[in-house]
This record gives sequence, C-alpha cells and structure tokens, in this order.
Amino acid sequence: MVSIMSDNSTPLLEMRGISKHFGATKALDRVDFTCNAGEVHAVLGENGAGKSTLMKLIAGVLQPTHGQLRVDGQDVFLNTPQTALRHGLVCMFQELSLVPDLTVRENLLLGAPGAGLGWLAGTGLDKAQDVLNRIGAGQIKMGTRVADLTLPQRQQVEIAKAIMKKPRLLILDEATSALSASVVEGVFDLVREERDSGTAILFISHRFHEIEALADRVSVFRNGQRVETFMKGDHTYSEIIGMMVGQKIEELFPPKPPSQRDADIVLDVQNYTWESQVRDVSLSVKRGQIVGLGGLDGQGQGAFLMGLFGLLRKAEGTTAISGQATEINSPKEAKKRDISLAYIPEDRKTEGLILDQSIQENLELAALGRPDLDAGDTALYAGSLDQLALKHGGLELPVSSLSGGNQQKVVLAKWLALKPRCLLLADPTRGIDVKTKTQIYAILRKLADQGTAIILLSTDYEELIQLCDETHIFFDGKVVASLNGDDLTPENIIAATLNVASEPQAAHA
Repeated sequence: MVSIMSDNSTPLLEMRGISKHFGATKALDRVDFTCNAGEVHAVLGENGAGKSTLMKLIAGVLQPTHGQLRVDGQDVFLNTPQTALRHGLVCMFQELSLVPDLTVRENLLLGAPGAGLGWLAGTGLDKAQDVLNRIGAGQIKMGTRVADLTLPQRQQVEIAKAIMKKPRLLILDEATSALSASVVEGVFDLVREERDSGTAILFISHRFHEIEALADRVSVFRNGQRVETFMKGDHTYSEIIGMMVGQKIEELFPPKPPSQRDADIVLDVQNYTWESQVRDVSLSVKRGQIVGLGGLDGQGQGAFLMGLFGLLRKAEGTTAISGQATEINSPKEAKKRDISLAYIPEDRKTEGLILDQSIQENLELAALGRPDLDAGDTALYAGSLDQLALKHGGLELPVSSLSGGNQQKVVLAKWLALKPRCLLLADPTRGIDVKTKTQIYAILRKLADQGTAIILLSTDYEELIQLCDETHIFFDGKVVASLNGDDLTPENIIAATLNVASEPQAAHA
C-alpha cells in the first residue's frame, strides 16, 4: 500500500483503517482514504473491489465494522443517510432512486433541504430549472411523470436531484452510463462548476475517457483494499488496468485471428434506410467475423442494429440471410430458426431483463415463440450458463439480486442457448467491470471461432480495435468510414467519429 497524498489543508472527508465485513467476507479491509474540497476524485476498480461498499459507508447506508470516518477533521458516526446529508454528503447511486409515479417537480422536492409546500413554486423551482438547464435537460417539463421519461432523462433528473441537496461532497456512481456524449459534456460542465465552488466530487465510472476528462486524483481498489492513489496523468491506461485486475491491457483481449476472406456471408444488408436516422447503409458480416459499429451516440448505429432485429417499422432496403432474401419485420421473425438472429440491447435493465422476475424466467424469454424449443427446459441453458460462468445463488432468485455484470451474462445466456447464426450486440460491456468485460471478450471470440457472425456496436475504441475484423463508423445516419487492418487505429476512429476529412493513417505510419 502507498500512503495517500495530502496537502496542508484538512480533508473534507477522511477514512482511517476502515473495514466492512459481511460474515466471513471482507468487503473493505483496513482502508485509508481522503477526499478534499474542490477536487474530483475518481474511484476505480472491478465489481467486488469495494467501491460500492465504500460509497455506502460515506452515504450512511452501511456502517463500518472497524475504523473511523471524519468530516472536516471531526469524528462522525454516519448511522443513516439523513445523518450523512446533514454533513453535506450526498450519493447518486447507479440504481436510480426516483419515484416513477411522481412528477419531475415532486421528485426534485424529495430530500431537498428546506423544501416544503410551495417551495418548488418559487425560488426552488427556479433553482431546479436552472440545474436541469445546466445539464442539457431544459426540455424536461416539471409536470411530467418520471415513468414517462426516457432512461437518459431519468438519469438527468437524478443528477439534478442530487445537486438540489446542496452537497459538500457529491458521489456520482456511474452517473453517465445512460447518457449520450453531448449530454455527458453538459454533466461534466456542471461537475466542474461544483468542484470550482468548493464541492468535493467522488466519481465512479468504467469509462476511462471520462476519468481522463474529469478527474484530478484517482484511487484504485482491488479485493477490498486501496491499491494506490495518484494524480491524473501519473499512470498510463495500461498501468491502471494492471492495478485493477493484475493484468496488462494486452492480456484483456483474446488474440485476433487472420481475417477469413473466403468465409460465407451470413448477413448482407444493402441500402438500409429508416426515416432520417439511418441513411443508405450497406454492409455484410461473414461467418466467424466480428464487425464493429462506431461513432458518437445517436448517429444512427443504434437504430440500424435495432432495425436488423425487426424493431423498426417502414424501413427500406434489402436483407439477405446466407444468400436468401428475407424480410424481418419483428423480433419474432428475427429469431426464427431459419433466420436465427439474437439481439443484446444497450439497456439491460429496461430492455433486456424483467428485474422482478427470476433468473430462470428471464432465461426463458428468448425461447418463447420458438415451437422447436421448450423454453422451460433448464437443460437448454446449462451450456450457456457454464460458458459465461454466471455467479448466482439459485435460478429461482430475482435477476435484480445479481451484479450488473452477472445481469448482462443472463441477457447473453438466454440468447446463446438458442445458438444464433448472427449475434447483434449494442454496447454489451457498458457499465460493467473489467474482469467481466474480459470474460465477455473471450466468449465473443470463441463464438466467432465457432462460426457465429457478430455485429458489435461499441463506444469503446479499444473494443473496436482489439475485437473487430473491420469497423464501420457512423455519422449523421451514414457510414462515413470503414476501417480494417492497419487503418483500424484510435486516430482514424476519432477522425471518422468527428467526420473530419482526412486520409486514414496506418498504425505504423
């Protein structure tokens, strides 16, 4: 362990010798940690590293088994979230806390200091609207039911709700996971303003480009212990990965085999167009090939992937499966045995799973409507569950009881059980830990080696480069660049993503 860096001022928050045990499990083990006023302190680590437990201790949700917390140099006992709030400690957890049947106005009122009847009709209303405007959510109406908002809009309201509590220390746990790039920048501007006004920010994210853009200091956790704390820029991306998982970044991705140029084309799409969002897109994916889709969020690649699975109406263009022309007008048609497509949606919680149902019931969803399969046969899923090394306490438990990474494994398992001909994935590793990402990478490569055709939409440049045989970059609904071989580099991906006119630069140039 290295000692935490400190300056001459008293830390806003200090944790000394903190341990938290759950029976024989040590979620945190003798952790020293500080966070200063006026800084963004990023906390990194894979699932199970201790990040969530650390945040819950600060938020008053849990209490330490051993150790002491201090605020402004004074010992405190944070036995409830209300106690933490009185000290100015506010946490926005990854699991949203909004009440769906209440309006935006009513949700913002909940927990705001000094709030009362009529408060959000005057000064409070102006402040709430100002916060929404500052994070690019000014179009959200105060009288709208939260249940009627999109997931990104709900996440924006959650951030605004946290800011309304006037935090001295604000914890943001995967606060940007459902937001587009343009909205994320608005959130970052707000965070920087809060930091510059003296607020301490604890920032948890699995997106390294966000850490690079926002953090002042970084702490890495592994197996319940703090491995190191350092200033941003003191370590490379590869070195940080090594701290998190004990492996170098090159070891996270399986080796990419030579391109199979003579392989049969599994899925061929020509001149695909849907309204103004997807315009004249043509591409194909061969047996055993991984084809990437990249670009800024909302440039058409997500809609294109949904359209391939029959989720869009009145699309134009032609589709062929293994040389046979076909029309796919619904997911039910897409998963027919003679077509055999599988789709892993971007938002597993609202589109890929029914959280209140059991793991087993969620596994059965994909097989429903396939007369050749018995959806209730547990043997159908045994192979995919073993392949994914799903950790669970029993298939009868609600899927909500699983970690985010294991929830994603359930989404994958239900489709892999059907042995799809072509797998369509929308950012399948977003918001999950590095170890689970590595497992998913290995599974995708194994599926490709076995002949599965894969289309992978990803916002992670490393995934597009290290996993994909070729990558198509979308901008304004069109494919503006198709990269492979030595041209598949971060520089060329970024240039195409921004639609910068330039000649591709090879990796060795």
